[in-house]
Amino acid sequence: MAATPAPPGGPLAGVRIVELGGIGPVPFAGMVLAGLGAEVIRIERPGVRPGPADTVLLRGRRSVAVDLKHPEGAAAVQRLTDSADAVTEGFRPGVAERLGLGPQDCLTRHPRLVYGRMTGWGQDGPLAQAPGHDINYIGLTGVLHAIGPAGGDPVPPLNLVGDFGGGGMLLALGVVSALLHARATGTGQVVDAAMTDGSALLLAMTHGFLAGGLWQDEPGVNIFSGCAPFYTTYRCADGRHVAVGSIEPQFYADLVRGLGLADDAECAVQGGQEAWPAVRRRFAEVFATRTRDEWAERFTGTQACVTPVLSLTEAAEHPHNVARGTFLDTDGPLRPAAAPRFSVTPAASPVTAPKAGEDTRDVLAGAGLVPAELDGLAERGIIA
Repeated sequence: MAATPAPPGGPLAGVRIVELGGIGPVPFAGMVLAGLGAEVIRIERPGVRPGPADTVLLRGRRSVAVDLKHPEGAAAVQRLTDSADAVTEGFRPGVAERLGLGPQDCLTRHPRLVYGRMTGWGQDGPLAQAPGHDINYIGLTGVLHAIGPAGGDPVPPLNLVGDFGGGGMLLALGVVSALLHARATGTGQVVDAAMTDGSALLLAMTHGFLAGGLWQDEPGVNIFSGCAPFYTTYRCADGRHVAVGSIEPQFYADLVRGLGLADDAECAVQGGQEAWPAVRRRFAEVFATRTRDEWAERFTGTQACVTPVLSLTEAAEHPHNVARGTFLDTDGPLRPAAAPRFSVTPAASPVTAPKAGEDTRDVLAGAGLVPAELDGLAERGIIA
């Protein structure tokens, strides 16, 4: 039996989005949009096996298994897009067109449709057809160069910047923006979301600092690079860490008081960059005398901006995250809750990910395919 979709709720309630398979950024965008109340219908290949991340990334969907390489399968999905507000896809440029499901194919039939396209390099440019992953996209845009110690190697920031921040999140924003335009004008359009473009956009403040002479174009030597003693992490007596973000003078004053260094001439004043190495070494010596949680307790209630560095499972247990319901751990694996929050249109708690293809018949019947058509497609393995 098909899973019951989430009840209407959230600011995107009533919006229908067809997601053409894909991994990483496109499912993430679909998860975000579903979390805000949209009905997201994911098109899978028949026989697809779920990946390890799918239990979270594919939550809140309905799942339809269709062979898009078969003309009748593509035609069935196109009938489904006729009733959709938006389509999202993450194929290489030209693949959707070869399937007969490209923007021109869909917009000709449905001029109000928003067609969101997610790629690493974009729909055009010399690298448009090249393979790549998050690390390549952030390497080409300057992000990766800026992250790492002075004189050391770049440190990949997981795959958060290219895949999800500069990719999936901006795809979701682009789709919602185009939906607003379509509702106001009756005209749909194509959203070309490239992870290189999005990663570059996330560097806006850094480029502002660079243009203003406040940023050196080298890793590990700038205020947010981890070299400033008041904006970095420190190892504690138990081998765990605290994060320190005492940038403002009043916060720095609380930091040195909490460390017992208010009378230390070298540390008491928030000096210039030439003083950073010595002050950081002194701070490191003091932080190494207590455990992480002892320091967290010591700085609770101060303005020093000192917090424990928590593991994924520890983060779900922190009192602040528990109070806000930032993570969910019932009816499924530990996972983040939907965000952001809305005062008038709160979103329903996201339902667990469906089994691949469990909604195929219900969804396609809703698109006008009669039982005989569905039986014929199923018998030939075009749907599952």
